[in-house]
Amino acid sequence: MLQTKSGSSQLLPWLVVAFGFLALALAFSARATLGLVMPVWTQEFGWSRSFISGAAAVSLLVMAATAPVAGRLIDRQGVRVTLVAGLALLCGGCLIVAATGNSMVFLIGYSGISALGFGIVATHVVSTAIARLFDRNRGLATGIATSGATGGQFLIVPVIAIVLTAFSWRWSFLAIGIACLALIPFLWRTLAAVEHGSNAPTGHASSSSLSADIYSIARKPAFHVLFWSFLLCGYTTSGVIETHFLPYASFCGFGPIPSAAAYGTLSAVNMLGMIGAGWLADRMNRVVLLGSIYLVRGLTFIILMNIGADYEMLVVFAVLFGAVDYATVPVTASLVASHLGVRVMGLAMGLISAGHSIGAAAGAFLGGYLFDLTLQYEWVWLSSLALAVGAGLMVFLLRDQPERLPAAI
Repeated sequence: MLQTKSGSSQLLPWLVVAFGFLALALAFSARATLGLVMPVWTQEFGWSRSFISGAAAVSLLVMAATAPVAGRLIDRQGVRVTLVAGLALLCGGCLIVAATGNSMVFLIGYSGISALGFGIVATHVVSTAIARLFDRNRGLATGIATSGATGGQFLIVPVIAIVLTAFSWRWSFLAIGIACLALIPFLWRTLAAVEHGSNAPTGHASSSSLSADIYSIARKPAFHVLFWSFLLCGYTTSGVIETHFLPYASFCGFGPIPSAAAYGTLSAVNMLGMIGAGWLADRMNRVVLLGSIYLVRGLTFIILMNIGADYEMLVVFAVLFGAVDYATVPVTASLVASHLGVRVMGLAMGLISAGHSIGAAAGAFLGGYLFDLTLQYEWVWLSSLALAVGAGLMVFLLRDQPERLPAAI
C-alpha cells in the first residue's frame, strides 16, 4: 500500500482517481452512443435492432474474455500500461466505426477492436489501481474514480446527441476517438510521474502462476457469490439499460435530445450514487448495502414498464435507477479487496467483471430479440426485475468481514 508523507505526494493518488474517471467517461460514453444511434442505423442502413443488439452482445462477450487478461495485466504491469493500451484500442475502434457503413467493418471496429478497449478501460482495472493506492477512504476514492463510468456521460452523451442531430452520427464516434487519442500522451506522462513520485508499485513480481491464483480465488465462497450476483447485475445494467434505454425512449415517442437528457440525468445521479455507495462502504455493513442496492434496482423496473408517453415518468425512473445503477461497483470492489485479497484483486475483479459482461451480453441480445419478436420491451423489464431481486438475495449469503485471509494473500 502507498504511504505518503509530503503534501505533494498525498495528491498523487488522487491524480490516479482523476485519470481513472476521465478514461472511464470516454469508454462508457462510446458504449452509450451505440444505443443513441441505433434508430438512425435502422433507418439509414436497414440494420435490424437484433443485428445491432447482437453486435453489442458480441462486444460484451469480447469484454468478458478481455477482463481477466486486463486484470492480470494490471497485477503485473500496473495502471499506466494497462489504461494506455485500452485507450489506444478504443480510439482505433471508434475511428473505424465513424468511417464505415459496412456491417462487417462495423463489427470489426465496434465488436472487435473497441470491445478490447472496453474490456481494458473498465471499472475493475480502475478499482484495482485505487485499492493499491489507498488504505483510508478506499471506498470513497473507488466510488469517485469509477463514477466516471456514468458521471462523465452526464455531459458527453447529451453533447453527442446534439452532434448527431446537427451533423451526423459519424461525428459522434469520431469525437470520442479523437478525445481518446488526445488523452493518451497526457495520461502516460502524468501516470509516470505518479508512479515515480509515490514509489507505488507498477505491478507485483509474484512467483505464483496464473492457474494457482485462479484456484486460490475460485475456492473461496465469497468469489462465487460476488461473481454470480455481478453477472445478474450486468444483465440489468449494461445489458438492458445501457443498450436499450435510449431505443426504448425513442419507441415511447421521445426525440434524441430529450432521450439523451434523460440518460444524462440517469448518469449524473449514477455518479452521485457510486460516490455515495463508496462512502457508505467505508462506514456500514457492506453486505446489507450491496443487497439493498440490488433490491431497490429491481423495483425501479416497475416504473419503467409504466412510462407510456409520460416524459416526467421517464425522468423519475432515470433518477431512481441512476441512484442504484453502478453503485454496486465500489461496494463489490471493497468486498473483493477484503475477502479475496489485494494481491490478486486485478485478476479476481477481472473474472467477476467477465461475469458482468456475460450477463450484459445476454441482456443486450435478448432486449433486441424480444423486441423484434413481440414489438415491446415488457418481458425484458420483467426479467430484469426478477434477476435484480435474485442478485440481492444472493448477496445476503455473505459476511461483511471474512473469517481470515491466508497469509499469502
